Amino acid sequence: MMRIILLGPPGAGKGTQAQFISKEYDIPQISTGDMLRAAIKEGSELGKKAKDIMNAGGLVSDDLIINLVKERIAKPDCANGCILDGFPRTIPQAQALADADVAIDHVIEISVPDDEIVKRLSGRRQHPGSGRVYHVDHNPSKVEGIDDVTGEALIQREDDKESTIRDRLATYHEQTSALVGFYQDKAKEGADAPNYDKFDGTQGIDDVKQQILSALKG
Repeated sequence: MMRIILLGPPGAGKGTQAQFISKEYDIPQISTGDMLRAAIKEGSELGKKAKDIMNAGGLVSDDLIINLVKERIAKPDCANGCILDGFPRTIPQAQALADADVAIDHVIEISVPDDEIVKRLSGRRQHPGSGRVYHVDHNPSKVEGIDDVTGEALIQREDDKESTIRDRLATYHEQTSALVGFYQDKAKEGADAPNYDKFDGTQGIDDVKQQILSALKG
């Protein structure tokens, strides 16, 4: 059983590393958004409740999300574990998860400084028609600002503008970074506590991957 929580700011590389872990351990990556959509599509009791709340423009409560997590991780594809992606986001959610006896085996933090995140995300450029993504430093188009295939102009998405990224990072530090301390304290609680490991996300993708897989096998 390998139930994992990934922590780190937007753009730290959590999604990329989650794919590696998912493949290595044959466990699904579960995001709250995907989980909500699946429950609504299935028409489960919890899905119907979530749909009513969302249709009314409300926010789905932590209690309902926790129950959805419990329902989701009881499914056969989670028999070997799962990766929780984007949940918990706050201390109350993390506490609710613990109170609901959802055991977590490993918490992995990928740490990247804000300025590096801004550099990574604000450098992205996209071809709107195909979704092709370039990066001004790491994967530039042959002609600056022009798609290699069509010769059409590339755009910078609103999400990738520095002001938007700084806002998202501020929200992360305000809400989610407190989880680092929460789970570091949890890791000291004894045999049933989750392991906690922190990795430098400014390293190469393969280096981070090898260090994470090594820690999980630890």
